[in-house]
Amino acid sequence: MEFKSTEAFIKEDFLLQNKTAERLYFDYAASMPIIDYHNHLPPDVIAANQPFKGINEIWLDGDHYKWRAMRTLGIPEKFITGKETSNKEKFDQWAYTVPFTAGNPLFHWTHLELQRYFGINTLLQPSTSTAIFEETNRQLLDLTPKVLLNDMKVEMLCTTDDPIDDLSAHQKIAASDERGPEVLPGFRPDNIFGIEGEQYLDYLKTLGSLAETKIEDLDSLLAALNSRIDYFHQNGCRISDHGLEFTHASDFTHAQANAILKKRLSGSLPSTEEASLFNSCVLYELFVMYNDHGWTQQLHLGALRGNNQKLKRQLGADVGCDSIGDFDQAKNLSKLLGMLNDKDKLTNTILYNLNPAMNEVFATMPGNFNNEKVEIQWGTAWWFLDQKDGMELQMRTLSNMGLLSKFIGMLTDSRSFLSFPRHEYFRRLLCNMIGDDIESGLLPNDTAFFGNMVEDICYHNLKKFIKYKN
Repeated sequence: MEFKSTEAFIKEDFLLQNKTAERLYFDYAASMPIIDYHNHLPPDVIAANQPFKGINEIWLDGDHYKWRAMRTLGIPEKFITGKETSNKEKFDQWAYTVPFTAGNPLFHWTHLELQRYFGINTLLQPSTSTAIFEETNRQLLDLTPKVLLNDMKVEMLCTTDDPIDDLSAHQKIAASDERGPEVLPGFRPDNIFGIEGEQYLDYLKTLGSLAETKIEDLDSLLAALNSRIDYFHQNGCRISDHGLEFTHASDFTHAQANAILKKRLSGSLPSTEEASLFNSCVLYELFVMYNDHGWTQQLHLGALRGNNQKLKRQLGADVGCDSIGDFDQAKNLSKLLGMLNDKDKLTNTILYNLNPAMNEVFATMPGNFNNEKVEIQWGTAWWFLDQKDGMELQMRTLSNMGLLSKFIGMLTDSRSFLSFPRHEYFRRLLCNMIGDDIESGLLPNDTAFFGNMVEDICYHNLKKFIKYKN
């Protein structure tokens, strides 16, 4: 399968299907800076700010979206994650795969990234693989992480960091005189909820050492976590994140949670019910700490991770064998937010769902708890839903059941420095949706009003929401 024409299809009006959409995008959305408040970029690479070794390092290595597509096509694993396979061989296999991704967001993203970062308008396929491989590698000799981020008008980004990270890379970035975006840590304590895992005691030992606290009961564990939150706060962190299948919200007492932790510290594994109770207690207490520090908190819910156990054993987590889960969400989420609200400990919160069957649940939950002090947001379409249909459906549902005008917009949630055109992709879809409604007579023809609304969704709403300057 190969396209006969190499004529670029991503033209000036890409995704903009009417004149009003074009005006909204080019006059308002296109110039807005980017705040990427949740991504997985490595801060040490930004801190070092050295030119990349080649296109594979920045585009293929670690990108499980591409890996998943290549496996679906039957590409041998050695050309995907193999250690002995050359970069050119891997790139050729990706070029072979790309035409088969037509209709998948990877097809749009691939060519948008080639165009925006490298000025390459040629479609990637086997016949163009060598030329594109050589040209991107040539340009990357002079491109550093900060140059790429500056070119995309990235003003600030938040990385994803474990509580035991020392944040030395963030400190180096903050002390640097090189022009670049503000790079802030994001507190991601998922490992603290792995009480049933084999490595849990080793993790607690490391956490306690960094917090200068011997973890021997629940109080000392919470003290250690609070110490790390203080440390992250001192280093600019203003946002936390949790990647969970569902919200932990079992009934608990501190005495019960303490007994379960002591049982684990003695070497015995807790039951599933005990683990749920312990996790519910710790999650609640962490959310209280975030409120006390004035942070924003995020909940990424609904991923069924590591389905291919064989591949997980071979390669580890986040390698392209995760999928959408069908977990119950509404009651636990409502229960946790309600408990925090009762104690005036609810902070600004962003909720993400991976199962589109839950869109209406997540669109309506924020309205239960929003008030003059606290704002709950349903976050942008996430992961498998981060594509044209998924983003349009998320925005339509939000508009129908909430306030699209208050939406905080797009993020990359990516490990790739080449993923920032996804903000452009989102902005074009947003402008097209509003423009279509205006031209269909569903909204008044007031370009200035809706242009300002677009600017708010792309930038201003988020800047006010996170308050990362305090």
